[in-house]
Amino acid sequence: MKSFSKSLFAALLALFIVICAVGCAGDTGDTGDTGDTANTDFASQVKLDMTSETKKQEVTVKAFIDGDTTHFNVPTDVVAGGVLKARYLGINTPESTGKIEEYGKAASLYTRSKLENTSSIIIESDNDKWNLDSTGGRYLVWVWYKADDGEYRNLNIEILQNGLAIASSSANNRYGQTCVAAIAYAKEQKLNVYSGQNDPDFYYGEAVELTLKELRCNLNDYLNIKVAFDGVITVNSANSVYVESYDEETDMYYGISVYYGYGLDGNGLDILSVGNKARIVGSVQYYETGDSYQISGVSYRAMRPNDPNNLKKLGDGYLPAYVPTTADTFANSTVTIEQYHDDTMTASEYDYAYLALGSSIEMRDLKVLSGYTTNDEASSSYGAVTLICSAVDGTTVQIRTSPLKDENGELISENAYIGKYIDVRGVVDRYNGKYQIKVFTGSNITVY
Repeated sequence: MKSFSKSLFAALLALFIVICAVGCAGDTGDTGDTGDTANTDFASQVKLDMTSETKKQEVTVKAFIDGDTTHFNVPTDVVAGGVLKARYLGINTPESTGKIEEYGKAASLYTRSKLENTSSIIIESDNDKWNLDSTGGRYLVWVWYKADDGEYRNLNIEILQNGLAIASSSANNRYGQTCVAAIAYAKEQKLNVYSGQNDPDFYYGEAVELTLKELRCNLNDYLNIKVAFDGVITVNSANSVYVESYDEETDMYYGISVYYGYGLDGNGLDILSVGNKARIVGSVQYYETGDSYQISGVSYRAMRPNDPNNLKKLGDGYLPAYVPTTADTFANSTVTIEQYHDDTMTASEYDYAYLALGSSIEMRDLKVLSGYTTNDEASSSYGAVTLICSAVDGTTVQIRTSPLKDENGELISENAYIGKYIDVRGVVDRYNGKYQIKVFTGSNITVY
């Protein structure tokens, strides 16, 4: 009786395993046995079927946005304009383009690393048409990239199995079974967002970590609030530095002035050296005199080098962007910015010059029509020159220089420029509501 019971139990167990294997196979497009915990590369367990009913398109990357959003170049018969804004199906990676979230930067870098180093990328819809997400601005897709072995790998599932995303309707799609298994594995292995460990690339302090684009587009929302962001130091002048950072989605640099005053020395000042990339932590302030925003209250405590409120050096050897800009673009053009928060997309229009405030630009072939020099010796701007210039198309632009001296040590006045042509490199500035280009050194203004 004992032997019979063991035999019966073994037979029933084998039958149960077969039934489960058949029942779990489903018809969602999954292939392979995702229940085999020995095989944890779930991204290889689904295969790209070029004969299925789904829409497919080979693409190239237009812009990397974050871990689960990429803009792809596509034929115009797929999307008018030739750019498909893709939102990855089944996943939701932490934010890295507005307010920064834990593991957001890691997810973004992971996606970039895979798509930058592949010979082919194919996007696939979940059914027989290209479907928009709930915002109406992005298409929901599976992203496949060609691996070294020549096989296409499903990047959505690969991100899930590495614990760099949480579920987003993961079970209710073509590859749902494998998505769910990948998430379960990441949780079991305590990977990244499921690790319970601090993200080494995340700012753990009292400030709001964000991007310079997020700050520039929503300045009033952060007024008098402590923020943290990364950027390249481009200019150091009068106890302030200018910091800028590139945004791939809009193909623009965003910048802001950071006032450090007289409270920094040693390591703190070294961190703010021109050419360094740094994390800036300080409060957003508005100054009515000059109509400008800046960051203030920055600090560095040498006795507490790991204090999250410290300035932090992230790298060196960087150069200002000096984005080539026409006078017409500077004076007349606008930029529409799309911002995504949860399942809502808002589009706002800004003056180009407003968004470019604090960033470095270059402008050429300007004819100097008139100008003046600040001659008040009591003024901190004594010797500074303001020039009114005209581009070839007649658009006027205002240039403001720091006090500049000639080879004899004499201040250079407006007379050195009036009637001549100049090329300038400087930082976008605003004074009394008027946008201008501020030039800080003689080497950044060429006269001919």
